[in-house]
Amino acid sequence: MNDSPVTITLDNVSFQLKEIHNFDWLQDVGEVFCVFDQQDSGNICFGIKKDGIKKFVKYAGAKTSEYSGHPEEAVLRLKQSISLYEELNHPYLVQLIDHHEVGNGYVSIFDWFDGECLHSHWSFPPPAKYNHPESPFYRYKQLSVETRLASFDSILRFHVHVEKKNYVAVDFYDGSILYDFKNDVTKICDIDMYQKKPYTNMMGRLWGSKRFMSPEEYELGAAIDERTNVFNMGAIAFGLLGGELDRSFSKWDASKELHDVAIRAVDKNRSNRYSSVEELYLAWDSALK
Repeated sequence: MNDSPVTITLDNVSFQLKEIHNFDWLQDVGEVFCVFDQQDSGNICFGIKKDGIKKFVKYAGAKTSEYSGHPEEAVLRLKQSISLYEELNHPYLVQLIDHHEVGNGYVSIFDWFDGECLHSHWSFPPPAKYNHPESPFYRYKQLSVETRLASFDSILRFHVHVEKKNYVAVDFYDGSILYDFKNDVTKICDIDMYQKKPYTNMMGRLWGSKRFMSPEEYELGAAIDERTNVFNMGAIAFGLLGGELDRSFSKWDASKELHDVAIRAVDKNRSNRYSSVEELYLAWDSALK
C-alpha cells in the first residue's frame, strides 16, 4: 500500500491529498486562486473567482492530509453545519450562499470575505504566529487597543445572538476569527461544531483549542451552556487583548475595569462567572464607559 501523498494541481494552485480525487466539478464554479488544505476537520477549502466575483468553497469528501477520520464523517458534519449558518445568519458571520452534493462529497459556498485568519497555523505555526511581522495575529496585536476593542465587540455581539438563538459555541477559537486589516472588519467563520441547547459533553475532551476551553469542556456528562460560552469569550479577550494563557494584568493592554470583567468570565468555578454572554456583554460595555 502506497502511503505517500499525491499532489493535485487546479488552475495555478497545487496541494497534497492522501489519495487522488476528482475536482472537475470546480471548473463550473470558477478559477481556483488559493487553497486551504491543512485543516484537521476533513474539509478542504478553496478561493474561487468567476466573472470578477470571489467565493469561498468548503468541500468534504476527499482524504485530506491532516485528517485522520473517514471522509464520510466529514461529509456528514459539513451537511449538518448548513442549518447553523442559516439559523445563526448575522452581519458578523460569513455568508452562506449555496450548498449541494457533489458525487460522494458535499460542498458549501460562501461569499468571499477579505479577512485573514488570526490563527493561520499553515503559514505561521507558533512561535512565528506570535512574532513574525507578516503573521496576521502579530499584526492584529499591533493594532490600537481601541481598534481591537471594536473587533472584540463584534465577536461578543455575534455570540449574544448565538445565545438568543438557543445555541452554544463549541470549538470557537482564534482560528474562527477573520480580520480585514484594510477596512477594520471582523467576521466569524467555521461555526460547524456549534450545538443546539441543551447540550451535554458526551466526549470527555470536546473539540477545541485548549487555550480557550473551560473545565467543563473536558468533563464527561457536564452541561455545556451559557456559562461555558462566557468562559470562552473571556479567554478570547485574553487572546486578543492580553497574554492569552498568562491572564495577569501586566500582560493586559486595556483598562483594569475590563481586566476585572475578563477575569470573572474565565473563573474555573462556573457559578462565579457571568450567567450569560449577554450579562458579560453588559458588564464589558459598562466597564468600557
